[in-house]
Amino acid sequence: MMSDFFPLAAIATTPSSAQLLVPLTESMQLTLWVPVTVSVPNSQVYKGSLSGHLKLIWSQYRGFIFALSTGAVVRLIAPLLEDKSLDPAIVVIDALGQYVISFCSGHQGGADLLTRLVAIELNATPIITGASTSLNLPAIDILGKPWGWQKGTGDWTRVSAAMAAPGETLEVVQDAGSPLWQQHLPLDHPFVFQEAEGRSQESAGRSQQAAGSRQQAEGSRLEPQARVWISATLRSLVTSSKIPEVQWHPRVLWVGIGCSRGTSKKLIQQAVEETCQRYNLATAAIAGLVSLNIKADEEGIIEFSESFKVPFLTYPAELLKDIAVPNPSSVVLKEVGTPSVAEAAAIVAGGTLIVPKQIFQDETGQVTVAIAQAEREYIGKQGALYLVGTGPGRLEQMTSAAKRAVIEADVLIGYSLYLDLIEALKRPGQIRESYPITQERERASRAIELAQWGLTVAVVSSGDCGIYGMAGLVLESLQQGGWDGQSPRVEVFPGISALQSAAARLGAPLMHDFSAVSLSDLLTPWPVIEKRLEAVAAADFVIALYNPRSQNRHQPLQRAWEILLKYREKNTPVGIVKAAYRLEEEVILTTLGEMLDAPIDMLTTVIIGNQSTSRHHQWLITPRGYLQKNDSV
Repeated sequence: MMSDFFPLAAIATTPSSAQLLVPLTESMQLTLWVPVTVSVPNSQVYKGSLSGHLKLIWSQYRGFIFALSTGAVVRLIAPLLEDKSLDPAIVVIDALGQYVISFCSGHQGGADLLTRLVAIELNATPIITGASTSLNLPAIDILGKPWGWQKGTGDWTRVSAAMAAPGETLEVVQDAGSPLWQQHLPLDHPFVFQEAEGRSQESAGRSQQAAGSRQQAEGSRLEPQARVWISATLRSLVTSSKIPEVQWHPRVLWVGIGCSRGTSKKLIQQAVEETCQRYNLATAAIAGLVSLNIKADEEGIIEFSESFKVPFLTYPAELLKDIAVPNPSSVVLKEVGTPSVAEAAAIVAGGTLIVPKQIFQDETGQVTVAIAQAEREYIGKQGALYLVGTGPGRLEQMTSAAKRAVIEADVLIGYSLYLDLIEALKRPGQIRESYPITQERERASRAIELAQWGLTVAVVSSGDCGIYGMAGLVLESLQQGGWDGQSPRVEVFPGISALQSAAARLGAPLMHDFSAVSLSDLLTPWPVIEKRLEAVAAADFVIALYNPRSQNRHQPLQRAWEILLKYREKNTPVGIVKAAYRLEEEVILTTLGEMLDAPIDMLTTVIIGNQSTSRHHQWLITPRGYLQKNDSV
């Protein structure tokens, strides 16, 4: 995590403010700068004035966290600011560490997100003053960032202002890239979606589902006050227009290239740029270059792909020769084993050919260019899966690392109840996909699909994600799919498990050896569950029962009770905890003999003591052995 902000710097000028930032040096891997008069661990010392030092290091960092007054920060950074598309994220922390302020470059520099992450680490309140945040909307100037879209021309300031103005509407015309963002807007969003010519029926349907804008709420009388184009088409926008416009370019164009050996980068670049210009396509929408395998070492194509910062992929002739193209060549077939290189390669990569082959030549050689457009954009970054345990359901008991994972993710996936419990962490623009309790496989499959595409996906489980949670299923599914262990990247964020939460409400019942057994036979055959119950009961483990009883499943708990009574006395202490730490929490202390009389359901964890467990008032205690004379610990 935090890679978007590396390298990151923090600056303090007093011992107290430096101490405030020291924990961030480890958790956020930042460099802490202090003057020679301040000595704190894990810090770097600067000499001379802070303004002079800041000028020296300004270009070295992508973000700065200041533990200074806002006035001092204004004077320090004012001479260094260039443009909001280039400036680093600037965050300010007050002297007591109670507030974290997104101070400058909140959208494009990422200061809004960095503010949320720092606030989590310091248990502070984030202060974000941007209009899009107050409206719970994704900011226009970073709308396409998660999807790898490229910003085009337009009046970004006026369009952003129109979005923030009360009662105004913005027209969105999208004919390329994923419309998924449209489906996760608040009900009172200001966007009016218009379908551009050529949009697929599937995409059109998804966009219509996303409607529900102010225009619908107030009637069609409202004329849009701004327009957002999301397209591979390059439009000439007039910034002085009555209606300001901007354009995003999803990377959906795959450029097929065939060329004679030794063709120069100059000619290849000229061919691509002139073809895009001729067909009104944005070069920013290019996802990558594609060709025949024997061109994998073609220096001109490689140099162009590197300078243009797009991938270069090649395919075998055996694959390309079977692709139907409008302009096959018998000469090319004889030379390289396929009747088409540029058109066929473009179709394989992109799907729909929109520009047939164009031929260019000069003294260095000859190049053929064709372009296909893909339904799904190329994001251009490695995706990630964050497997997150949220603990019992109260945010203060969720680890800061898990909170950061949720805040940083592009997509949140989980059971609706668990997502509702962490709703306060959700930030504008995040995708939230909830699934019923029985659709764990669908959750895992969807999360993997989005992560393989290039998004960062947080898969949310209650308790600990690795204890009867989603971590195992996601990793199993990756394994079955031939995962290389590297891409997508996987990180596991543990949480307080249900048995730990229940035990904390009961006292200390798990102080000695214990076992957890799920009574759900949906995934585990009942004979296996019985065998495990017999073993742990006979071994005198303290036992935590998960999934003890549902509306239609009573027999497993009855049978477990019968097995336990074979090995334990009826007066064995039992703790029953429902919805630990939530508003509907219920804690019951009883005995094994009377356990079945208590209200028990799927939100309940049952802890059965061993022969040493005792009850003292409202507490259960299982001795570890410290007070015994022969204790060997």
